[in-house]
Amino acid sequence: MSTFDLEEREAIASAARSWWLFLLTGILWFLVAIIILRFDYTSVSAISILFGIVAIFAGVNEFFLLAASGGWWKLLHGLLGVLFVGVGIVAFIHPGDTFAALAAVMSFFLIFKGFFDIIVAIATKDEIHVWWVQLIVGIVEVLIGFWAAGYWGRSAVLLVVWVGVIALTRGITEVVFAFKLRSAGRSAAA
Repeated sequence: MSTFDLEEREAIASAARSWWLFLLTGILWFLVAIIILRFDYTSVSAISILFGIVAIFAGVNEFFLLAASGGWWKLLHGLLGVLFVGVGIVAFIHPGDTFAALAAVMSFFLIFKGFFDIIVAIATKDEIHVWWVQLIVGIVEVLIGFWAAGYWGRSAVLLVVWVGVIALTRGITEVVFAFKLRSAGRSAAA
């Protein structure tokens, strides 16, 4: 066994100790989705601020994933975190813009996140048996993203549903990642 293998195993084991943190954040994302879908937002400004908060929290969550990632995944999670925080800030800058502008920002978010989830699911399919859950979530995110980009009859209710879907899919991917991390830690220890 080379030193690199030993160092890599120690890094995986260290990151795997915090698998429960990602399970907790996944559960919190589920709660955020429930809260979002329960409220009645009628103005574009309120929905934009709500989306900005969700996007910034998703970006911060990606920065947490940096600690549990290695190699190119670290770079990808970092870029995704910066992108999500940037999209959240854009949503805050002009919260009173039109439904079309807000839907465009949401569609960009969903499409990018969906393709990322599809790539991660396929790349890690040998590591976890439920990789297909993340694949399905990614496909749904891409489809909703393209729907958000092309649907011109936008309403406040539909925008709230899209934000709720973002929070819900984020919760699903966090729970899947928590168990991926736990499984990787057990494999590294064995």
